[in-house]
Amino acid sequence: MRSSTRTPTPTDTWWPPVSVVLAVRNEERHLPATVRHVLAQRYPGELELVIAVGRSTDRTAEIAQELAAADPRVRVVDNPTGTTPSGLNAAIRNARHDIIVRVDARGLLDPDYVRLAVEILDATGADNVGGVLVAQGETPLEQAIARAMTSWIGIGSGGGRFDPNGRPGPVDTVYLGVFRRAVLERLGGYDENLIRTQDWELNYRIRRDGGVVWCDPRLRVTYRPRPNLTSMAAQFYSNGRWRRAVGRLHPGTLRFRYLAPPVTTVGCLAGALLGLVGVAMPPLMVAWSVPAAYLVAIVVGSAIAGRELPWRARLWLPLVLVVMHLTWGIGFLTSPHSLGRATPRPPRVDDAVARAAARDRR
Repeated sequence: MRSSTRTPTPTDTWWPPVSVVLAVRNEERHLPATVRHVLAQRYPGELELVIAVGRSTDRTAEIAQELAAADPRVRVVDNPTGTTPSGLNAAIRNARHDIIVRVDARGLLDPDYVRLAVEILDATGADNVGGVLVAQGETPLEQAIARAMTSWIGIGSGGGRFDPNGRPGPVDTVYLGVFRRAVLERLGGYDENLIRTQDWELNYRIRRDGGVVWCDPRLRVTYRPRPNLTSMAAQFYSNGRWRRAVGRLHPGTLRFRYLAPPVTTVGCLAGALLGLVGVAMPPLMVAWSVPAAYLVAIVVGSAIAGRELPWRARLWLPLVLVVMHLTWGIGFLTSPHSLGRATPRPPRVDDAVARAAARDRR
């Protein structure tokens, strides 16, 4: 049954208070800037930031405590498991307000992000509102990774998440999100069995429950990509593994764009293997045409997608795309059947005692 509690809506003289939630671990490089952008929001109402800190091997925990000591709007809670969904659920449990704004440790909110999101949430009646991920790199390699993430030839994520010129409207999923707390409590929050792709899965449950996920390109979040090929490959390999795990749990979430990388991976590997066999059996040499066609598509696609990049970033782009496609595809293909199935359903975040205690700390 849907909650009868109505989320407060903005008026000319009053804006509902919001809770920004953030789960971090080993993010000492990015955390200060992320927090600065949250606290610099041009939001007329009350705003708090709840940071759930996982066990880190760098100074993330110390930096979080320093930020909390410097501004009373910031609070720090523990995230013993260190995983993103557990941290987000912990932050939501300790949040004081009925509108929940998720932010990522590598995400920098535009100054009017929260104000616009609350307006859109009220105007549309949506259950989750999100916007556009604007990936920006500093080095040539980071610039290439950023372009690959947001380009049509990269790993398509749908939902208008990378299209700043798209039209506002209902979508399958959005980057981050601004939620009505009652929706998160009703659905049990983020699935803590899903180390990655928990946002896709939560948005699917919102839509399955009859809710609306809304994307508006005016909501912009700057994202800092991984700094090297090794960490990028690990990220996309993990994304591929967990995306298939979500597909097993909810087959309705699978789209063709998610199947393209594993199909490409199988085609290229099979073509290369048969081509090698073709050294002894010449008719099989034609199999080389599959990986060759893929590489031609990559070169042409890189030339089109990278037109506005500096020349050093353009040189990186073909390699970045190949690594991105193949690692995502291999992750998808090798994802074990048990992944994401530790418990039959996600833990709930509607702990009344925890919520009451959080409100008492106001």
